[in-house]
Amino acid sequence: MAPPIYSLRVQEVYKALDSSPDGISSEEAKGRLSLYGRNLLVERPRPSGLRRFSTHILHPTAFLLWGAGLIALFAGEQGLALIIWAIILINAAFSFWQEHRAEEALEALKRLLPDYTRVLRAGEETMVPVSEIVPGDVLVLAEGDHIPADARVVDSYGLRTNNANLTGEAVPARKYADASLRDGVVELERPNLVFAGTSVVSGTGRAVVYATGMITQFGRIAHLTQTVSEGPGPLQVGMRRVIRRLSWVAVGVGALVFFVGWTAIGFKALDAFLLALGVLVAAVPEGLPATMTITLAMAAQRLARRGVLVKALSKIETLGSISVICTDKSGTLTQNQMTVREIWVGGQRLQVSGVGYDPHGNFLPTPTSSALESDLRALLTGATLCNNARLTPPSDENPRWSALGDQTEAALKVAALKFGLVEDQIENKYPRIHELPFDAGRKRMSTIHRPARGAVDGTFLILESEVLHPEIALVKGAPREVLQLCTQIMIGGEVRPLEEMHRAQVLTAIDEYARNALRVLALAYRVLPPRSGSYTVQKVEGDLIFLGVMAMMDPPRPEVSQAVIACRQAGIRMVMITGDYGLTAESMARRIGMLESMNPRIVTGAELEAMNDLQLRALTREEAIYARMAPEHKLRLVDAFQQNGEVVTVTGDGVNDAPALRKADVGVVMGLAGTDVAKEAADVIITNDNFYSIVAAVEEGRAIYDNLRKFITYIFSSNVPELLPFVLAGLLDFPPALSVLQILAIDLGTDLLPALALGTEKPEPDVLQHPPLRRGAPVFARHLLRRAFLWLGMIEAALSFAGFFAVYIVAGAITLEQLFSFDILEILKEMGNAPSWVHPLAVMVYFSGVLMAQVGNAFACRSESHRGRYLGWLSNPFLWVGVAIEVILFLVIVLFNVLSQHSLGILFWIGLALFAPILYGLDWLRKLWLQKRTSNRLSNAKAMGGHLT
Repeated sequence: MAPPIYSLRVQEVYKALDSSPDGISSEEAKGRLSLYGRNLLVERPRPSGLRRFSTHILHPTAFLLWGAGLIALFAGEQGLALIIWAIILINAAFSFWQEHRAEEALEALKRLLPDYTRVLRAGEETMVPVSEIVPGDVLVLAEGDHIPADARVVDSYGLRTNNANLTGEAVPARKYADASLRDGVVELERPNLVFAGTSVVSGTGRAVVYATGMITQFGRIAHLTQTVSEGPGPLQVGMRRVIRRLSWVAVGVGALVFFVGWTAIGFKALDAFLLALGVLVAAVPEGLPATMTITLAMAAQRLARRGVLVKALSKIETLGSISVICTDKSGTLTQNQMTVREIWVGGQRLQVSGVGYDPHGNFLPTPTSSALESDLRALLTGATLCNNARLTPPSDENPRWSALGDQTEAALKVAALKFGLVEDQIENKYPRIHELPFDAGRKRMSTIHRPARGAVDGTFLILESEVLHPEIALVKGAPREVLQLCTQIMIGGEVRPLEEMHRAQVLTAIDEYARNALRVLALAYRVLPPRSGSYTVQKVEGDLIFLGVMAMMDPPRPEVSQAVIACRQAGIRMVMITGDYGLTAESMARRIGMLESMNPRIVTGAELEAMNDLQLRALTREEAIYARMAPEHKLRLVDAFQQNGEVVTVTGDGVNDAPALRKADVGVVMGLAGTDVAKEAADVIITNDNFYSIVAAVEEGRAIYDNLRKFITYIFSSNVPELLPFVLAGLLDFPPALSVLQILAIDLGTDLLPALALGTEKPEPDVLQHPPLRRGAPVFARHLLRRAFLWLGMIEAALSFAGFFAVYIVAGAITLEQLFSFDILEILKEMGNAPSWVHPLAVMVYFSGVLMAQVGNAFACRSESHRGRYLGWLSNPFLWVGVAIEVILFLVIVLFNVLSQHSLGILFWIGLALFAPILYGLDWLRKLWLQKRTSNRLSNAKAMGGHLT
């Protein structure tokens, strides 16, 4: 097996890739292009739009309704058949509209790749389309270039790349041409490899392409993003399960009704089919999908006003079930902007306030002495000059301060601006004449400046003999390496010998900063002697005057700590999964309050690869920090959490986060800091980049989840009075108390607005104090279904049948004594002898009874256990509007004889008006009993010194 490309020396790289320092010829490139294919991301074949739409109209529940429509059509009810089929198509259109994100994510990946790039072909530098790059091509890299393919560096001059899209690490990676022989390092961490989709931050170099298209690291992520499938949310799973069971019940009961009616009672086959059709339509909640979709759309609008953009309505209810948040560090928990926080200068320590690249902040304690101010000015002037970053003030296109170049260097310039130094003025006074770029071996960079005539202002102490032609060298780098080169130190505006006491103070400060996961840089300078020959490291970097130390970090977002507390109270675990180093991640996690244990386990990507699935699942139950993670590692972690029954949210902002964002139950990305790829792969975009908005989304999700249970209880309750008439008709030859059109009028007409209003109930005050629903737990608990079908539904049926029989009693067809004798055959015989107008009127009263009982049911369903006064009668004005419209529709149907040719008398109007308060009052008594029982249990447990479980 051939050795890895990163382990080869430069000449061996050319040989292994059949290339040369002059690159390959154009003819050779054409041959390799036909062999390896174009340097493009290949999209997986996707089913056609028609095929995808067909999946929404061809499923078990839809089959039932298609069949119901056919039965209606054969029975001569063409209008009813068209209504039923229209319901199927409308629901399918809602679902189909939500399926576009996989192809959008792929398009975003393609947009990140540049159109043209510079290569060497037969010794000549030329611009070549990215799609025509082939293995063996020599890339010519410079600051600002996008890298089009995976390549091995063969020449480097201060080359640094931004790999944040692939690794999530904010600090630019140093690149050099030497072979990399270290074990236990993944390819993304190899210092001599550059990757497609990243960019050059600074320096120049050359690299030989070894992978293109889908076999690059970038292509691998694209493949993972395409192949990750999204599962339905918990509520969707629960809804499908309940509707599937209801459908089977409907089929079974319908078949029984048909068989008994046809064989035992003697119905004609067509009449028996119509009764079975009534059973199907009554049992299957036709209006439920549309009601859910509208309710979720309203919730999406409320979330948008809170800075949370939800791309898929189905994910809103999943937000309420979140139990684990797997979060990236850089750009998600942090600002993704390095900020100087601590300074050691002139023997004193200073703190720097402010966050990010915004140059507003103070030095604490404020330098009051001219001596300390002089030391600080020299340090910050040196930090500005020995620097290649550029700051960009806010503009119409970008409303925030931003930076081009190394984040650490940008942070140094921001600190100087906070002190009041103007970059252009300083650079005009001390123009740069040479640079010794950063080198990984010596861990520092140097710049040489020649002060403009008359510009020597005392910032850097220059001897009188040096003023004629002074050249100042500024050195910045790793603090220990810089300190070793110093023989003097600036303290109190004076240059003094660097004594051991000073070295000890500096080293102590460095160690403390490092323990707090701060990135530390030291600065020093010297006045160069008259130059002879070229600038070399030996001539420049020696006998330095130590200026000070600047410690910086990528600061956490100000709202993160509060969000962590809220998540813990809500029973949600937060887990950090980052491409950064373990100690840095641990320090950040401890700073924001994510950690509870003193010594959490830090797991690297290499360690995770060595674990099997069972070991990984066991690990995810412990408190741990996951560092140096590649995209496939994040995928395995998300899957492990899900296998443990957790409902997982992934937050991220880079390309490397895209597969995990797709795999998660809910993927969340920051709208301002996130890449296009992450935004396309995510389900939720935080438009204001406020991490606490995730908590707001969870709160809204839980409220929506509770509200969905409320309106589903409301809708299911009416199924009982809708179903019973057809069951009785089929089994007992009982005259049907309801028609199919009346059922559809209830489910798709009068019930719609009150159900939607229940979906707008405000969150309970303690909604974030309860643990989340675990994966696999039944969404519709048995007590909820019992309440809907056996309590509220049976009350509605009893009231409606009471009205139905009242018509026969008032008409004199049957007596009250006969009714309570429960002699079914006698009652049916007397009802059959009633005048022809009695039954249609009784059907209208039954229908009206269901509608009026639903008015009381709407208020009863506002809460499962709390009574109305605890919720506030006027706290949901939409419910009052919805009920008012329901009553108006009811009056229109009855008064204008829309579904019947019979009018109701005053006696029936009075009776129907009592249905709503009767149902609400009975449920109020049930809630009162439940509250008293719960209160007694708590009192008994407290008296016994025990706890409720």
